[in-house]
Amino acid sequence: QDLSLPNGTPVDTSSPASSSSLLNRLQLDDDLDGETRDLFVTVDDPKKHVCTMETYITYRVTTKTTRAEFDLPEYSVRRRYQDFDWLRNKLEESQPTHLIPPLPEKFVVKGVVDRFSEEFVETRRKALDKFLKRITDHPVLSFNEHFNVFLTAKDLNAYKKQGMALLSKVGESVKYVTGGYKLRSRPLEFAAIGEYLETFSLKLGTIDRIAQRIIKEQLEYLVELREYGPVYSTWGGLEVELSEPLEGVSACIGNCCTALEELSEDMTEDFLPVLREYILYSESMKNVLKKRDQVQAEYEAKLEAVALRKEDRQKVPADVEKCQDQVECFNADLKADMERWQNNKRQDFRQLLMGMADKNIQYYEK
Repeated sequence: QDLSLPNGTPVDTSSPASSSSLLNRLQLDDDLDGETRDLFVTVDDPKKHVCTMETYITYRVTTKTTRAEFDLPEYSVRRRYQDFDWLRNKLEESQPTHLIPPLPEKFVVKGVVDRFSEEFVETRRKALDKFLKRITDHPVLSFNEHFNVFLTAKDLNAYKKQGMALLSKVGESVKYVTGGYKLRSRPLEFAAIGEYLETFSLKLGTIDRIAQRIIKEQLEYLVELREYGPVYSTWGGLEVELSEPLEGVSACIGNCCTALEELSEDMTEDFLPVLREYILYSESMKNVLKKRDQVQAEYEAKLEAVALRKEDRQKVPADVEKCQDQVECFNADLKADMERWQNNKRQDFRQLLMGMADKNIQYYEK
């Protein structure tokens, strides 16, 4: 059949479009329907610095924006991993009611020996880029003053020395809750979130272990294949009449090696990092839930104290009202962040699994 798109472009029906390219088109449409973006941040250009005391990598962080709180429309600064860590800590302190995206782990991931290897640096660059994009997309975190400083300051060390001077009052009050109050019971919806996160992180941990085992077995098989291929070439050299088919088998094994190597790289560089990010993400969400519980426990304890006092029952003390406001603020922010996280998770896992299916199909075709 003669198929064409509304604009007259013919459609190629010889082979189905890959699911990942279809997904990219769907996501592009979603972006067009969404809010107009006014802040774009990218992490690229990793550089190695060798000093007398230490060796480290810095990344270029480029910002383009039309927001009024930025003095310039474009910034380019260099940051190292500990600067990203500083930013995350500051966001946790100043925005305790919000879910802060996780950073990739500081230490070398299992199985990677050289933290300055090209593969490791590129995997970390992608994770840091995603970390900043998550913050940029957040309606509250993207307006945080520490985030502004991180994106724009030429010398971040001057701001690091200021310590907690910029810490917000809400953050301060939550930070210094001692945890001496004990929560009677979580409201049902937050108890359900807690149970979901426990199950989710357990299942992800299982998938992570299985994926790592698959990669290990693939690499062991790859070693055997590489030893196996030359055997046929040697054999072909010894038997002239059979040399052509034997060279053919050797070339075929060589193609299998290349295809398997690519598949293993895709799992190591694309699949595992997403699993790790979401395991860390669920830990971050559990921490916010704990903070919410502490504030609710403090509120309940203060309410009980007021009830025990006989006088002044009609008037609720200001500190109790303030505590109630904090609980309500926590509840609203946590629910909004959980919904946003679930949407991101659905999109990320759909892309991850469809991408992996595509890669496996391509492997078997090769």
